[in-house]
Amino acid sequence: MGAFIVRRLIQTVIVLVIVSFIAFSILHLLPGDPVLTMLGMEATPAQVEALRHELGLDRPFLVQYAHWFTNVLQGDFGRSIVYRDSVAKMIVKRLPVTFYLGLIALVISTLISIPAGIISAVRRGSFLDSVITVSANIGMATPIFWLGILGIYFFALRLGWLPVQGYTSPLNNFWLSTRQVIMPSICLGILPLASLTRQTRSSMLEVIRQDYIRTARSKGLKERSVITGHALKNAIIPVITLLGLQVRNLVGGSVLVETVFNIPGMGRLMVTGVFDKDFPVVQGCILVIALVVALANLVVDISYGFFDPRIRNE
Repeated sequence: MGAFIVRRLIQTVIVLVIVSFIAFSILHLLPGDPVLTMLGMEATPAQVEALRHELGLDRPFLVQYAHWFTNVLQGDFGRSIVYRDSVAKMIVKRLPVTFYLGLIALVISTLISIPAGIISAVRRGSFLDSVITVSANIGMATPIFWLGILGIYFFALRLGWLPVQGYTSPLNNFWLSTRQVIMPSICLGILPLASLTRQTRSSMLEVIRQDYIRTARSKGLKERSVITGHALKNAIIPVITLLGLQVRNLVGGSVLVETVFNIPGMGRLMVTGVFDKDFPVVQGCILVIALVVALANLVVDISYGFFDPRIRNE
């Protein structure tokens, strides 16, 4: 198990280095000059060259990347070209907001999807199975931004039940914060909810047909013990894999959700950085997202050993 974890750690580091290089390369190949964005089209060539030299944009590409990556290893993501502030401080300030929304969405989707998938599999072919399956398919096909706009129109503008936009820390005003995160959390969790429900149902259907499940039932065990104690343990591995992959969708989906609901999270910060040609901000956000996804995949890989002894013994 120890060698397995070490291999996964090495692979995670390699992935992060590759992602950082790709992000740094793509942003520098995009059209537009961040210096002209800051100074305006009326700036003189001397002013442009002076600011470009100050920001280090006049150096060779590989030198810029090496300098940036070395600073990143020390926790320095550079300074924002537009805001003239530390990128690390900006991310640290906004990252808890994104994590808060993502955690609520992930917990809600997990608590609902796994029982729903189990019920759908156990009662295959019933009316309840049809309702759950159709609902999951609709959730898979629903665009996040469209659902957000629809929620704002009905629950905020027409009914007045929830705020239109904004974010308040639960430490400052818990009730207002709860009302503000209801719609964003639902929009963010609808895709994981649908995906996990479908995967749980599929895995359970495959497992409950196995011989050892029939043997457990023939011994007189209660149906609940057969499902939770035998079937679920073997069906949960694919669900855990998909659950780890959903972290990527939650962080990536926060870009749309935070934009629609005007939430000051890291997703909205990255969108603003893209439009402003603020390379350090976008690079820092991409690297943090990649780190979160890589760590989530690492945790999923390690958790395999606890659920499946065959992996632990390899």
